[in-house]
Amino acid sequence: MGINRVINLSDIVYKFGKTERFGSVVSKGLVDYFVRNGCGEFGLLRVSFGGQKRLMTTSKRIQDRSKNKRVHDLEIVTEKWKIASKVLFLMEVLKKEPEQIIPIRSLEQYRRQINLKKPYRISDFIQKSPKLFELYKDQRGVTWCGMTKEAEDLIEEEDAILESYGEKVAEYVTRFLMMSVDKRIPIDKIATFRRDFGLPYDFRTNWAHKFPEHFRVVKPKNDVEYLELVSWNPAWAVTELEKKVSGMNESDPPVPGVLSLPFPMKFPPNCKKIFRFGGKLEHFQKRSYLSPYADARGLIAGSKEFDKRAIAVMHELLSFTMEKRLVTDYLTHFRKELVMPQKLMRLLLKHFGIFYVSERGKRLSVYLTEAYDRGELIEKCPLVLWKEKVQRLTGYRGKKRDIQTYNEFSDMEEEPNLHDNNGENSFLEFGGNEKVSSLEDISIPDDSELKVGDRSIDRT
Repeated sequence: MGINRVINLSDIVYKFGKTERFGSVVSKGLVDYFVRNGCGEFGLLRVSFGGQKRLMTTSKRIQDRSKNKRVHDLEIVTEKWKIASKVLFLMEVLKKEPEQIIPIRSLEQYRRQINLKKPYRISDFIQKSPKLFELYKDQRGVTWCGMTKEAEDLIEEEDAILESYGEKVAEYVTRFLMMSVDKRIPIDKIATFRRDFGLPYDFRTNWAHKFPEHFRVVKPKNDVEYLELVSWNPAWAVTELEKKVSGMNESDPPVPGVLSLPFPMKFPPNCKKIFRFGGKLEHFQKRSYLSPYADARGLIAGSKEFDKRAIAVMHELLSFTMEKRLVTDYLTHFRKELVMPQKLMRLLLKHFGIFYVSERGKRLSVYLTEAYDRGELIEKCPLVLWKEKVQRLTGYRGKKRDIQTYNEFSDMEEEPNLHDNNGENSFLEFGGNEKVSSLEDISIPDDSELKVGDRSIDRT
C-alpha cells in the first residue's frame, strides 16, 4: 500500500486531491477508505474524526428510528385517512363542477393527487366506492362521473357543519396567529391545514374575510397574501394544557410567560426500555418552558428551553386540529413563524410519549397520543363524525360492473343502480402484515387540495 497514515478529515482534499473511493471500514472512531489518486496509485486512507462526539442518530431513515415504537392502532387510523382523504378530494372536485358531474378524462389531471399509477385507471378507482360515485356513458361514448344521492346529501351536511363550526375555527386560526412571531402568516401556509382545522374550501376568497374583528387579509409589497392578527385576545392566550391541568377560566387569564406544567404521556405497549431513561423523562417534565403565546425571540436555538417550548407549540397546534394529527411535511413550513427547530422530526421522535409519528405512506403523520384510546379519538367534533360517515361508505368487495350508456330520453329514476352492491362493505382489514384489502394495493398519499379556476394545486 502506498498510503497508510492517520489524518484529519479537513486534510483529505489538501493531501490527496480528487480521489476515488472503493470502500470503507468503520472502527472505533476511525474510517478506513480504500482510494486511488490521480496518478493511479492505490492506498489506504485512514480518517480520524478527532474525538468529536456524534450527536445525530446513526440511522438515515426515520422508519428505522421509529420501528420499535410503532402503535398498531394509530397505524390503522393513518391508513384509513389516506384512503378517505382521496375520496373526499374527488367529492370536492365534483362539488365545484356546475352540475356536479365531470368527464372521466378530465379527472386524469388529478392522477398525481390520488397517486394512481398506471396501468390503474381512474374509472377503476372510482368504482371502488359505488355508494358515493356513479359512472355512465353518454350517447357519444364519453364516460362521466357523478355523485350518488347519498353523497350529495353528505355534501350538504358538511356545508351545514362548516357553517355552524365557523366561530370555533376562527378562534383556532386567531390563536395560531397569536403564537406566530410577527402575528401574521401567509394564507397559502394556513391553507395547508385547511382540512385539519375544518376550514371550508373557499377559505381564501370568502371565509378569511368573515371575521374582521379577529384577523384580516393583507398584501405587502412582495405580493404574498398574509392573514394578520387584528386584536389580541388575552382569554385565548391560555394553552389547552393549562385549561386541563389548572382548570383556568377565560374570565381571569394569566399573562403568557414561563410554564412548568408536565405533558400527558402515553407510551407504546411494546416499549420495554422506559425504565432506562425514566430519570431523564422526570427531569424533562420538571423543566420550565416559555408559553407558546409569549415572545420567543430571545431563546437560543438548540437550547433545552428552546426545544421544550417547541414541544409546547406542537402540543398546542395539534390540539387545534379536528383529529389531533397533522402531516409532518406541513409543519416544516412554519419554522420561521413559530420559532421551531430545524430538526423538528428528531424532536418529535425523541418525545414519543407525547407524540406518535406514523411513517405509513409517502408522508409522515404526527399524533397527539393523549387524544387517542387504542386508535379511537376520545373527543370527536361534528366534522370528525361526518368524515366517519364517508369512511363507512368508502370501498367494497364486489364484482366490477359494466358502465351503462345513458339515454337522455329515459327516466333516470327508473334506471337501475349499476353500482349497488349488497355484499360486504369492507373498508379495511388489517392482519399482522398491515395490508389494505379494499383498494387492491392502489397507493394513496396524504391529502392534497385543488384551487378552482386556474387548476393550480395546494399541497394540503
